[in-house]
Amino acid sequence: MPTPSHQTVQARCVRLLAKADNPAALAPTVETRALSRAANEVLIEVKAAAVNPSDVKAATGLMPYAVFPRTPGRDYAGVVIDGPERWIGREVFGSSGDLGIRRDGTHATHLAVEAEAVVEKPKGISWEEAAGIGVPFVTAIEGFRRAGMPKSGETVLVMGVNGKVGQAAVQIATWQGARVIGVVRKSEPYEGHSNAKVEMIDASATDVAARVREFTGGKGADIVFNTVGDPYFQAAHKSLALRGRQILIAAVDRIVQFNILEFYRGQHTYVGIDTLGLSSVATGAVLRELGPGFAGGNLKPFPIKASAIYPLEQAKAAFLTVAGSSRDRVILKP
Repeated sequence: MPTPSHQTVQARCVRLLAKADNPAALAPTVETRALSRAANEVLIEVKAAAVNPSDVKAATGLMPYAVFPRTPGRDYAGVVIDGPERWIGREVFGSSGDLGIRRDGTHATHLAVEAEAVVEKPKGISWEEAAGIGVPFVTAIEGFRRAGMPKSGETVLVMGVNGKVGQAAVQIATWQGARVIGVVRKSEPYEGHSNAKVEMIDASATDVAARVREFTGGKGADIVFNTVGDPYFQAAHKSLALRGRQILIAAVDRIVQFNILEFYRGQHTYVGIDTLGLSSVATGAVLRELGPGFAGGNLKPFPIKASAIYPLEQAKAAFLTVAGSSRDRVILKP
């Protein structure tokens, strides 16, 4: 039997031709490129794609394995237009540790990706919202998977609770029945969705660890999800309960003082999470675990503001918005 030919499309793609010294020096272009799928892939018409801080870091040379020239972008949502018959016309979304960094990514009108990597888009969620789920939720659930999923009766302390990974961690922890305490740099309420009340600590006004001990009758937190890194490392360490786990996903300065005696006497565990190490297929498997949460309303996508949606031709503006530490989930819409 002849092998069926795969559809070829003329895809409009954001292209990063070379490493930029800083975000202001970024010079993305939009090029038209012929794109078709491999035998194990599906071809997706991209409806929306998120811009993540890691996209900016990879564009400015902070990831030595990033290839140039390439199309950036890790997160996407769209419709399958070519692939196995059962996938044609399906609305899907996904994310990846290698898309947009080691290979061409999602900031384009079309994307070819392994069929095993795509996940059915939750019903009732817009394209933009689905595209915004990826990296933050994958980072949050991968942290909990590695550290042990929060359980009812456990306390989870989230440092940097109003960041997108922080909000995803709150959603997952409260979905699992855990109590959540959030830490912020200055006095502000929790901004995201939650399945239970989130108690807040203003780090500028109080000793975080002392307050956590107060909240927990002296026990401390079973899990600390530290989305900020070294600025909160000591407070996180001092907040841990016996056999507590600290999840780390970021760093400002790479080196911290580390009290080994307190670490082993507390029987603590430190878990490092780098979603860039997850392939598209591995990331798809992680996202599928979140499906029941979105279907049941325990997990909700981040709201997407109209002002945070950019066409491909304004990719530089979108990248600069993310580089400027905007709290909005920034989306490119082909």
